[in-house]
Amino acid sequence: MGESMAQLTTTDMALIDKIFGMYGGYVLDFSNDRFSAFFVRDLQIDIYHDRYAIYGTSKGKHFRAFLEIAPNADVVRALTALWEYRDAGMLNRGEAETVPNARQRLSNLLVKLGGEALPADLGAATPTVPEPKGPNESVLAALEQEFLAMTAMDEVPQQRGYAFERFLKRWCDLWGLDAHASFRTVGEQIDGSFQHDGNTYLVEAKWHTRPIDAAALHGFQGKLLERPDWTRGLYVSYGGFSGESFNAFTARRLIMMDGTDIYHALNRRLDLREVIRKKARYHSERRQPFARVTDLFPV
Repeated sequence: MGESMAQLTTTDMALIDKIFGMYGGYVLDFSNDRFSAFFVRDLQIDIYHDRYAIYGTSKGKHFRAFLEIAPNADVVRALTALWEYRDAGMLNRGEAETVPNARQRLSNLLVKLGGEALPADLGAATPTVPEPKGPNESVLAALEQEFLAMTAMDEVPQQRGYAFERFLKRWCDLWGLDAHASFRTVGEQIDGSFQHDGNTYLVEAKWHTRPIDAAALHGFQGKLLERPDWTRGLYVSYGGFSGESFNAFTARRLIMMDGTDIYHALNRRLDLREVIRKKARYHSERRQPFARVTDLFPV
């Protein structure tokens, strides 16, 4: 005798729709390829099989068909895995739950289908540890003077470039961002990296007086897109970015900073973690990877 199929009520489906954002054919933040890969890798299920195309071809419609015709055990595994993906993403982004009592309601549904209740809340598994207050005034003042001294260095591009990379690493380390120095992989050079809010940021650092053009931005973005989805990028250009670069470039997982941003962040003793956080959020909301520090932190 075959496994029983999930008996989901209209109320059950409405809850699943709400939690996993299935309106308009979507499911969470998945692209079609990532949705397919998630089901194959984590669940060993071909979600785009023809049997799940009875309502249409979108992610949401394939998933709805799956929920209606798949065995209970597979539905429980899928809902649990999607919840864990959603929960981890919200924790990394610092987002609060928007669906009332979502965890308990979905747990009750999983138990009804013969499964286990959801695992413990990721955000409550360990006590929230406040971010360290950061470096003291004398250390920040010294770092500001180091940056100003670089602006007066002789025109030796390679020497000043290395000094700039070392400065950026010290700046990240002072704010607890676990920076790594520049490194080389096969066929490419990375100027550094750091950790922030659960993401790894690769750094491209250029100390040129001329603005960076679109070709340089495309080159750095190519490095990011060859890496896992949690990899982001920070392009730091002392001389800023050309107007043409924005017209010819669409940033993905990449934010930007120029010399003026660095000066104001140092001079005003801004928390670098919060500078990165606000730039990333501004880009997510406005599709603008270069938000000036003076705009994000008005006096």
